[in-house]
Amino acid sequence: MTTRTGTGRKPAITVHRTDHDRLYRLAEAFAARNPDVAESLLAELDRAKVVARPDQTRGSVAIGSTVRYAIEGGEQRTVTLTYPADADIEQGRISVMTPIGIALLGLAKGQSMDWTSRDGRSNRLTVLDVVPHPAAEAVSA
Repeated sequence: MTTRTGTGRKPAITVHRTDHDRLYRLAEAFAARNPDVAESLLAELDRAKVVARPDQTRGSVAIGSTVRYAIEGGEQRTVTLTYPADADIEQGRISVMTPIGIALLGLAKGQSMDWTSRDGRSNRLTVLDVVPHPAAEAVSA
């Protein structure tokens, strides 16, 4: 999975320490059954700025965040980023263990990321808006 920006550089991403630790363990657990996706998530986690306080991730896509993004060409979607057990595409909940879920993780409004879908097509998405999970807002208030 490619997640580089159009300039060849990946945009900066921010991940809360708790999410980082949980996602790292999840990626390691998935390594045997889906090594490409697990490797992609581990690479993103390795380059992420890891922060200690939830308010330091405000505006970044995190587990439980609802994000509105546009695919190059104009199509807009709104989804909530979840752990695999909570994913339900019909309800707009996508797993962080998918190529697009990994591409969205840690991005902030206005950032763009290139990613390759499971069918091998290259895509570019731009984050239009991020609404944090209500529990994250309560912790940082």
